[in-house]
Amino acid sequence: MRSDSVTKGMQQAPHRSLFNALGMTEEELNRPLVGIVSSYNEIVPGHMNLDKIVAAVKQGVAMAGGTPIVFPAIAVCDGIAMGHIGMKYSLVTRDLICDSTECMALAHAFDALVMVPNCDKNVPGLLMAAARLNIPTVFVSGGPMLAGHIKGKKRSLSSMFEAVGSYSAGTMTEDDVREFENKVCPTCGSCSGMYTANSMNCLTEAIGMGLGGNGTIPAVYSERIKLAKHAGMKVMELLEKNIRPRDIMNEKAFMNALTVDMALGCSTNTMLHIPAIAHEAGVELNVDIANEISKKTPNLCHLAPAGPTYMEDLNEAGGVYAVMKELTKKNLLYTDLITATGKTVGENIENAVNRNPEVIRPLENPYSETGGLAILKGNLAPDSGVVKRSAVVPEMMKHQGPARVFDCEEDAIAAIKGGKIVAGDVVVIRYEGPKGGPGMREMLNPTSAIAGMGLGSSVALITDGRFSGASRGASIGHVSPEAAVGGPIALVEEGDIISIDIDNCRLDVLISEEEMEKRRAKWQPREPKVTTGYLARYAKLVTSGNRGAILEMK
Repeated sequence: MRSDSVTKGMQQAPHRSLFNALGMTEEELNRPLVGIVSSYNEIVPGHMNLDKIVAAVKQGVAMAGGTPIVFPAIAVCDGIAMGHIGMKYSLVTRDLICDSTECMALAHAFDALVMVPNCDKNVPGLLMAAARLNIPTVFVSGGPMLAGHIKGKKRSLSSMFEAVGSYSAGTMTEDDVREFENKVCPTCGSCSGMYTANSMNCLTEAIGMGLGGNGTIPAVYSERIKLAKHAGMKVMELLEKNIRPRDIMNEKAFMNALTVDMALGCSTNTMLHIPAIAHEAGVELNVDIANEISKKTPNLCHLAPAGPTYMEDLNEAGGVYAVMKELTKKNLLYTDLITATGKTVGENIENAVNRNPEVIRPLENPYSETGGLAILKGNLAPDSGVVKRSAVVPEMMKHQGPARVFDCEEDAIAAIKGGKIVAGDVVVIRYEGPKGGPGMREMLNPTSAIAGMGLGSSVALITDGRFSGASRGASIGHVSPEAAVGGPIALVEEGDIISIDIDNCRLDVLISEEEMEKRRAKWQPREPKVTTGYLARYAKLVTSGNRGAILEMK
């Protein structure tokens, strides 16, 4: 056991004296030490219930013969951080979470780990840590929020942001907005649509690191507590069998995750997180492969913001396993891979049933024959850009319009809410990438303002930043290379015609190469927006969006 280095032998007597200070018994020290990484805090709605999840995990570990020991991980609420300097600190926490978990796990010689995340960056950050550490590990999240109910319709956080845009457009009153404010987020949990947190929790099942139901069982259901107890028990089985994260998260498992991603219609942020997790697992994953997978993977789900269904509906319909079972009808998944259940993918989904073909479309009747995400390339995005194709209205799948150029999110929001953006425009927000932001802010405020003002079917938005999973419409993010390093998005001028062709995976600015070269020769790097603290260090180390915004020594 790894923990023998702190619990066994005369040389470890000083270590044991410190365990004695913790009140630990000899019996506890003779059992495997299982670290429980708790993302609990009192500021993130998706994390306020994690103390109960952690208590259940501890019980499960103890029942199965282990000694559970809790240590923390930080978490940022993307919704609360949205639209101000706080959003610069969202993506960057992914690496802090990974690094700090590595430090704690190795410093204290844990034999196994149970990860308890829930919201946007905690899930990928802890998956990265699991891959890096390669200690037997299982995931159990806090679960999704229930949808709100307003005037007989289910609603979620994206509806709230769009309500603010509708108020600016004069189509909603202050009382209307207040009703949304009080009803869209009725319980704890990760926000109720197929946003980034729920996307990543679902993909934790698809990649094999979470138990069945981890992505979909609502936070307030007692079934979630039972799942947490089983996760605590299961990690002891993984330890006994020596099944480790890199046994589970191999190249084929990442292909499975991308395939399920396409079928579910997940957040564009998965195109940042999956390559970063793969990198830690020793698998180099080029996002271009997403289009190859998308071509053969039908989109089976239209959860909010793409459609009117929510995570609770997906759960009742059979959850992620039911989606995976549909995909096996065309042999689209590798089913012989080992998972954190101790069983193979095929064994996990053998008895899965699609209980609602309106929520999970059968493979014979998909929303589209291609997947929910698309990687775009062209002279505006030589490396790549990404769009949630399943959340784009048909009339915007192919679009040309004049560029309305802004060098930060705030200026774009002011123009949108000031009525300066009109049908046909293409809003370009740049210098918001991983380096330029720094931190690659989400653009939920501008996309919501566009939708709320009735322009969602006629205005596109392109950025080297990224989007919340709650964004919908022709929202193209992660444009790489980013403006801060002189990518073509830095060379776009007001009024240039932008051509978007999502079906053919193209993103271009309609100027000649000669004109592009003239502009490139004149371009000068901007002074960094932040010169001190963690963001400054992050900006020096971070790579582009198409590489997952991983940190890399230069």
